[in-house]
Amino acid sequence: MSDSGRAVPVDTLLDTPLHQAADRARALKDAGFDGVFTFEGPHDVFLPLVPAAAAGLDVMTNIAVAFPRSPVHLAHAAYDLHHASGGRFRLGLGTQIKAHIERRYGATWSQPVERMAETLRAVRTVLDCWQTGERLAFHGEFFDLTLMPPTLSPGPNPYGVPPLLAGGVGPRMLRMVAGTADGLLVHPFNTEAYLAGPLHTAVTAGLAEAGRARADLSVVLDVIVAAGRTEEEQAKALAGARAMVAFYGSTPAYRPVLDAEGYGDLQPELHALTKAGRWSDLPAAIDDTLLARLVAIGTPKQAAATLHHRIKASGADRLGFYLPYQADDQTVSEVLDALRG
Repeated sequence: MSDSGRAVPVDTLLDTPLHQAADRARALKDAGFDGVFTFEGPHDVFLPLVPAAAAGLDVMTNIAVAFPRSPVHLAHAAYDLHHASGGRFRLGLGTQIKAHIERRYGATWSQPVERMAETLRAVRTVLDCWQTGERLAFHGEFFDLTLMPPTLSPGPNPYGVPPLLAGGVGPRMLRMVAGTADGLLVHPFNTEAYLAGPLHTAVTAGLAEAGRARADLSVVLDVIVAAGRTEEEQAKALAGARAMVAFYGSTPAYRPVLDAEGYGDLQPELHALTKAGRWSDLPAAIDDTLLARLVAIGTPKQAAATLHHRIKASGADRLGFYLPYQADDQTVSEVLDALRG
């Protein structure tokens, strides 16, 4: 993957009540961010991006869970947000895990790599149908889409077809995304060793298998940031970051990152704690060494230096800030200034 010593656009999470989304988006723009993203959490993933688009920021889902939605539902949301934002929307999709897909969404979980690949192709086919006016004809293993009456087509989007991105951690999903999507969303649970090793290997292989160049794939690197200008601020940031790292580390799908750091055996230990309902015990299982490898920690300048290294290791084209605590906007602005300086 390409070396990236250049400045890259920086996004952050838009995590605020819907009625405050427009004001918060403007505040984040004033703080220096180029864009905002939402994730599939306790609220709708698409709605907050509508008022945020009016603030003049780039907007993205990072991620929207794909499997409970039809390709046409996803295409409509992507089309409308791309239009509303003046061509600044990117649709980022993810798989979630089996338990959530089946027990939280009541949807079907099977062959996640193949299903995600087909979802990406199907969404693109629907968007292309609207853009070109060609007849809808998609035949796959999971979807068969052949009906799109002219009265139900929005017609060509003046800003073109929005980019389609997908997340991945394991090698098979990473190879597929590299060969199929417009962009890769790198999960915030990552380290330099994972980025320069397993991720680099899988992405390079996926591009080669699909006959694509590195320039055909936009890599969006998400990183957990824990910066503070005072000891009190840093302690608050570290507590939030440690809790997020512990939560992610308990998920079997994210074990490749821990394996890359020699901490693979920690994953089942964390998972056992969640099964026992001992959620409050999770953070204590993350030692300072592992935390420092996963999180951009320290003063604004120190955090920015870590981000520089992480961007270089991944060859990222775009950076996403994950701030799992109530961060001070001035502190965040200083991180951005140091990063761009």
